[in-house]
Amino acid sequence: MTKTRLYAGTALALAVATGLGFGVARLTTPTPPAPPTESAANPTTVDDAVPITAEAIRISEIGVAPAASGELDAAIPASASVEATPDAEAVLTARAAGTITRILKRIGDPVRAGETIALVESRDASSIAADRSAASARVTLANRQLARERSLLAQGVSPRADYESAEANLAVAQADARRASAAAGAARVTGDGRSVAVVSPITGRITAALASLGQYVAAETELFRVADPRRLQITANVPPADAGRVRAGDRVELTTNDGRMIAGRVRSDTGVVDPETRSATIVVIPTAGGSTLVPGQLVQARIFASGGVTRNGVMVPQDAVQTIGNRTVVFVRTSAGFKARTVQAGARSGGLVAIMSGLTAGTSIATTNAFLLKAELGKESAE
Repeated sequence: MTKTRLYAGTALALAVATGLGFGVARLTTPTPPAPPTESAANPTTVDDAVPITAEAIRISEIGVAPAASGELDAAIPASASVEATPDAEAVLTARAAGTITRILKRIGDPVRAGETIALVESRDASSIAADRSAASARVTLANRQLARERSLLAQGVSPRADYESAEANLAVAQADARRASAAAGAARVTGDGRSVAVVSPITGRITAALASLGQYVAAETELFRVADPRRLQITANVPPADAGRVRAGDRVELTTNDGRMIAGRVRSDTGVVDPETRSATIVVIPTAGGSTLVPGQLVQARIFASGGVTRNGVMVPQDAVQTIGNRTVVFVRTSAGFKARTVQAGARSGGLVAIMSGLTAGTSIATTNAFLLKAELGKESAE
């Protein structure tokens, strides 16, 4: 019994001692540091710097060159077509229905203003000629009646009212004669009254001949086209964004398919965008060498838009300008590699971009293969 109590007391004393020791240890042990946060674990933050060695630059074939100062001509390339000016091309039609009985000119032949090209035999022509003859006869009769009434009035035989009536009849007959003569002239009725003539209103060459001998044609059917090759204009199609920079009088270089260069000037622009081609039309007048052009020919135009000229600016190659998000940047050379710098880009022309702000001339930047630096910067951002 005494042994049992002794063992129980010893066990209790050991338990109390153990509890006191554990408590003291907890109180005396230093608090462990908190686990590191994500920012502390990775103290390196991503910025616009792209570290790269000179050897890696050489292997990647990244070009490095200083930004140049100069002038950007803002030339606009455009496809263009040669046309006759509106007053230098004429469409010749039959003024009355009938049969083509004579063709006096063929395609390519020169013609003079007022020269007859073909004859169309027509019933309408004979009707118009008959009206003209009848009107002329009524004028003759009215003249005789007026002369007779004038004589009778002088003798006191006829009242003045008859004389005034004869004057009115003559005026009506003359007006009718003028109308019939104008109709005959508009229809180009020939002297024999059987045919209408197809007459060229301008001097030039026949560029199209659709008429055939013996063919029956309706009124206003197109038979010939005549154009003056000395009076030409070129219509160039340019993007709407570039059209606003073009001014009247701007210099233009025209290049034909065989490589010939022709000088020109901007005459005007239409000010509207074609709904089909989605482009604006610029009218160009050749100033030298235009005699070698023909209507319908296609040429390439280079318009030097004075509205987009950048003077004393900073010019960089187009490949050097990259877009990151909503920023336009160039990669500036640093001792450790490159760093993206935000810039404001202006006009583009001939593979060059004008930098309006954010870069000074002489600064070394990445030119060719600058997109590799953009890709590397995007990779670092993703990591």
